Amino acid sequence: MVANLIQHDFSGKIVLITGGSGAIGSRLLNFFSSYGATTVGTYRDEMSIDITLSKPEGIDLFRCNTMEDADVTSLVNTIAKKHGRIDILVNTVGGYLGGKSVVDLEEEEWNKMFGLNLLSAFLITKHVLPLMLRSGYGKVVHISSYTGVSAQGLDSAYASSKAGLIRFVESVSKEVKDYNITVNCVLPLIIDTKSNRKMMPDANFKHWVKIDEVVKIIAFLSSDDSRAMTGSAVPVLKST
Repeated sequence: MVANLIQHDFSGKIVLITGGSGAIGSRLLNFFSSYGATTVGTYRDEMSIDITLSKPEGIDLFRCNTMEDADVTSLVNTIAKKHGRIDILVNTVGGYLGGKSVVDLEEEEWNKMFGLNLLSAFLITKHVLPLMLRSGYGKVVHISSYTGVSAQGLDSAYASSKAGLIRFVESVSKEVKDYNITVNCVLPLIIDTKSNRKMMPDANFKHWVKIDEVVKIIAFLSSDDSRAMTGSAVPVLKST
């Protein structure tokens, strides 16, 4: 069970998980809830919620396109009215596009990668940070990718957007370092999810990063044990 992964106490914390219907997001919602947090998740459409997330007892879920400023503004205002603050933000929204040379890549595909992987991170951070600044406390964790450090080729849009997210985290962390707010990101390689296995059926899954490994690291970065870490990009290269 997720609750046995790591010992942390998030009692009384208000936690927002974007992409809460995804493989990692849904696991994080249940993890934080099991450790006493009040958890709020976002999803894009009803189908994704039905497929990937069982009925979440005591977890608020909101439909939100995190690439739309109006949606993000409405989401954060709703949470602020109900809970007064957001203590922890974990942004799991993202997407992958590979297998195309830069010559064959369409402008629409390039923009899609930057929308999913960077614009969404910018908007949710932009609107959540004022609440954290007001309360004088906050933990922000984004999921980037190790590809943002070392591209494989035929992944220019994805790699560029994930590299941009790493620099975004570094920059924002310096803006808020004096306000008891930390901003970090994790850099997994291929995560062992059903969708990735379906996409790459002939791959060797043995050393793919397990979801629980990513959750452990995010839990640490979301806890007060990580108060000395900010602006960090933490690689998650394989499961132990």
